[in-house]
Amino acid sequence: MDWNNVTADDLIEALREVDWSSPPRPMSEFFSRFTVPRSYAKWNSRLKCNLYYYRTNYFIMIVFIIGMGFLRRPLAIVAALMTALSIAFLNDSFAGAFSEKVTRTVRQLSPHLAAKMRPHLTPVIRGRPSAKRAIHICGQPRWLFVLIFSAASFILWFVSCGIITVSWALAVGFLATLVHASFRTPNLKARLNTFREEFRAVWRNYSEL
Repeated sequence: MDWNNVTADDLIEALREVDWSSPPRPMSEFFSRFTVPRSYAKWNSRLKCNLYYYRTNYFIMIVFIIGMGFLRRPLAIVAALMTALSIAFLNDSFAGAFSEKVTRTVRQLSPHLAAKMRPHLTPVIRGRPSAKRAIHICGQPRWLFVLIFSAASFILWFVSCGIITVSWALAVGFLATLVHASFRTPNLKARLNTFREEFRAVWRNYSEL
């Protein structure tokens, strides 16, 4: 795959749709080999490849850095977790998995309530969905959960007076991600994983026809 032809919008869309439930890459692989890119094109391709391949590692690293900045502020830690959840809800795979786990837990207590938490079925016309399937969480539109968690996290940030601290923590986290993604040499596993994800995407689009 030629990452130079992948735009920033394509990368964001891929990160939104890809499965985030896979475990992070091993630390021995994450900190394996670093080299300086020889050109801007090489750096651009390497950056996009590593952001996609090590996405779970970068997410955990940023959350860890934010958590380290709020060891003495419990409310800020809760705010950071809620902010991370509100961002994670934007990913289709995470939103679906979260909704399914919550629904299963509720089903053990109240099957009637769990039935109401099921997403609405999309009408099918001539064997194809009439519209693109909207993502629901516990039977409600995804944007509602994103809005609620974002508002709650903003209130907690304001109460804990941790906005300045989280700004520095985010800056450090994103800078560390940028440095690692720029100098970590993509290995064969990263390239094979890219091809596998491309095949899954093509197969998913084919099966929806």
